[in-house]
Amino acid sequence: MAYRKTLAGLVAATMLAGSTTVSFAATEIQWWHAFTGRLGDLLNEQVEKFNASQSDYVVVASHKGNYSEALNAGIAAFRAGEQPHILQVFEVGTATMMGAKGAIKPVYELMAETGKEFDQSAYLAAVAGYYTTTDGQMLSLPYNSSTPVLYVNRDALEAAGIDPNTDLTTWEKVGDVLDKLKASGSTCPLTTAWQSWVHLETLSAYHDVPFATKENGFGGVDTELTFNGPVQVAHIEAMGQWAKDGKFIYAGRRNESGAQFRAGECALFTESSAGYAGVKSEAKFAFDIRPLPYWDAVEAAPVNTIIGGASLWVMSGHEAEEYAGVAEFLNFLSSADIQAKWHQDTGYLPITMAAYEQTKASGFYDANPGTDIAVIQMTGKAPTANSKGVRLGNFDQIRGIIDEELEAVWAGDKSAKDALDNAVERGNQLLRRFEQANR
Repeated sequence: MAYRKTLAGLVAATMLAGSTTVSFAATEIQWWHAFTGRLGDLLNEQVEKFNASQSDYVVVASHKGNYSEALNAGIAAFRAGEQPHILQVFEVGTATMMGAKGAIKPVYELMAETGKEFDQSAYLAAVAGYYTTTDGQMLSLPYNSSTPVLYVNRDALEAAGIDPNTDLTTWEKVGDVLDKLKASGSTCPLTTAWQSWVHLETLSAYHDVPFATKENGFGGVDTELTFNGPVQVAHIEAMGQWAKDGKFIYAGRRNESGAQFRAGECALFTESSAGYAGVKSEAKFAFDIRPLPYWDAVEAAPVNTIIGGASLWVMSGHEAEEYAGVAEFLNFLSSADIQAKWHQDTGYLPITMAAYEQTKASGFYDANPGTDIAVIQMTGKAPTANSKGVRLGNFDQIRGIIDEELEAVWAGDKSAKDALDNAVERGNQLLRRFEQANR
């Protein structure tokens, strides 16, 4: 199957333009993604730059809804024999894509078959490791990789009589600041995006406690959820109390709270490092990017935060010349110049050491304090079996269950322990279904 402009179409176009020159069609590469807004603009900028850099291939980027919708669209298209060449899939869908036998062409195979230069050691280990096999072979290309951080509205702290440079490294200290913010009349002391990713998945990794057995699913599909342990329960219990007291304001399961923070309504905001693009362009207040807080009472903390965002999966069923174009485009996206600009514009991690070093040498981190925190959090310590990430089947649906149960805690309808116990029980049923389908 080939996505190409037809020769006849080009002939017609050139005749309409009054030209007698006929060009053979460039090979078209379809890329389905989930970006809108500022990120969508920056993605399209990359595509335009690649298309202008050569004449053999034309990448066509198509928005297919949010992350979940884009994944489902890709699966449906493959079943219909109409799959794109490249599909952006969020990290939650990694196990699903790995289990999609025959639907994907691993990146390491693509590069070998097309003879393109490809050095996996050039990629940040903490990023690439999430998308590799147990023997280190890269299955998909890291593209937009992020990790949770804490955004601070310095003006809101100052208005509440709080030193805007106050220490917020631990949740204990954050709790004290929330008390002062609430007492000063703040209507939104703390909010969050992506509550499961930040406050359960990353919380577990950061404190070196398991989210699930079998190294959080990296060790096999016969895994079980364990995020109802003492550390997780204590954290959700604290947040539940903050919600009851009006110190934590819940706005939605994805990034609905981002608009409130960028409008200056909230003082503290836990969100992806990639939130930087929106905050930088929209915020009319002074802000900081700080490390994600940890509980000082947990001896092992902090270890490292975990990856979020998405990677690019190459779909099977296309022609050799098209795969040559896909490989060239993926190498283009991995180049130091493209990655350094992407990192600096968005807050996503640079996926290669070359891009990180280039950014550092340019003085960007000195001029934009806090923009290196994501890299430091991910690479500052060697990951443990509990902190290298979460790779579970049916994880998008499991996150939906977690969201439901957390919402019951924020509403005061359930205790943290009951909610997490229930989420584990319900989620394990989905894991068993995935295991049966992938034996």
